[in-house]
Amino acid sequence: MALSRSARRTSSRLLALATAVAAGLTIAAAPAASPGAPGIGDPYFPNLGNGGFDALHYDLGVSYNPDSGRLDGRTTLTARATQNLSSFDLDLQKLTVDSIRVNGKPADFSRTGDEIVITPRHRLRKGEEFEVTVAYGGVPQALNGPIVFGSDYGWMKTKDGVFVACEPNAASTWFPSSDHPGDKATYDIRIDAPKGLTGVSNGRLVDSHDKGGRSYFHWRETKPMATYLATASIGKFDVKTGKTPAGTPIYVAIDPVLANQNKVDVYAVTAEATDYWSKLFGPYPFEETGAVVDDMPEAGFSLETQSKPSYSAVRSESTIVHELAHQWFGDSVSVAHWDDIWLNEGFATYAQWLWAEHRGTATAHQSFLNTYNSIPASSDFWKIEVADPQRDTMFASAVYQRGAMMLQELRERIGDQAFFKLLPAWTKLHRYQNADTEDFIDLAEHISGQSLDGLFQKWIYDTGKPAL
Repeated sequence: MALSRSARRTSSRLLALATAVAAGLTIAAAPAASPGAPGIGDPYFPNLGNGGFDALHYDLGVSYNPDSGRLDGRTTLTARATQNLSSFDLDLQKLTVDSIRVNGKPADFSRTGDEIVITPRHRLRKGEEFEVTVAYGGVPQALNGPIVFGSDYGWMKTKDGVFVACEPNAASTWFPSSDHPGDKATYDIRIDAPKGLTGVSNGRLVDSHDKGGRSYFHWRETKPMATYLATASIGKFDVKTGKTPAGTPIYVAIDPVLANQNKVDVYAVTAEATDYWSKLFGPYPFEETGAVVDDMPEAGFSLETQSKPSYSAVRSESTIVHELAHQWFGDSVSVAHWDDIWLNEGFATYAQWLWAEHRGTATAHQSFLNTYNSIPASSDFWKIEVADPQRDTMFASAVYQRGAMMLQELRERIGDQAFFKLLPAWTKLHRYQNADTEDFIDLAEHISGQSLDGLFQKWIYDTGKPAL
């Protein structure tokens, strides 16, 4: 049956009205854009990292003048919005911002302390990939304080260049970033410095050449990396390259000033330890292994910069195997929050005990007893809660040594077969990702078939010297 003309007219008007109402409701229901959070929510560093987006890739260009200490940089971050964004933050300490573009268009920005608040011309939709390019410059300032053994850390000027070691919160002293291990990304790092100096960074060297009195180096890290593990050390280096016996490319750069101070063959130990840990911990997670050994006595520490640990002097064999173990425990599998730092340092310290066992100088059980018996119950060492050591004591000796004790106790509880199944299972399950203490306990219980809450409570949650 057909409708009359007037009935059709009435029906059309009702349809148009319904469509308009529906459209209005759709518009009203669309989620509004809002600012991204200024921090990722870490209990120790609440404003580190940033909310509202996921960092995917950094393309860093840094031009350095050792005489003046000035750095001129240009960073392009590719990210994905995790909410509808009206604005978002990046972390940058002290340096001056010259301009910012989002998707190629100038963006408004303001500074609040170490936060850059960026407002793009158009809101960013949830799920959208975008690029933000920051041109900046100035003289980077090293950080200091009690956190890293009382030492300066970050961007540290040397006699002929710079030593860059940024754990936990100093990456943003030299490039704008989401400066937290919970927001990992891949990297292209381009360094230029006066001709005759070498720029060393993470991953593989893609290109190097001289032009107009400057030396240029382009490094590429294709595996996700936490910001604190990025480096751009510059100076005079003797470079040796090759492959480990198992075939992993290796790049070792040593300051020639240290050539006559070698107490250990850094290249040989790096090659041997990389291959040995690959057998115990699972396949080496990166494209290249190596080391950067610089004449920087003021630093007094080493750091597991991804693919090439940074040493502030010629270090011991034990230190080298520690930093290389971090390539699995800390670099590939990274902490979700900084209070889980024992998952990095306890494992790397236990690796030193495993190395002594490998060398035949001491069993891990003997190393455990030597450490345990050498520290009296009255020592402040036993007052640190290893699973939550607090910001200023996050690198306290207890985090390293008691963390290693925890692993030896676990090994003796569940047996070697389960324990040496657990280590590569952990690095495989969370490869290139983040994990926390509860994740490790769950996996240990799954593999061993045992309830282990009491053991972990005793060694990393409780304070006081545990009874054996």
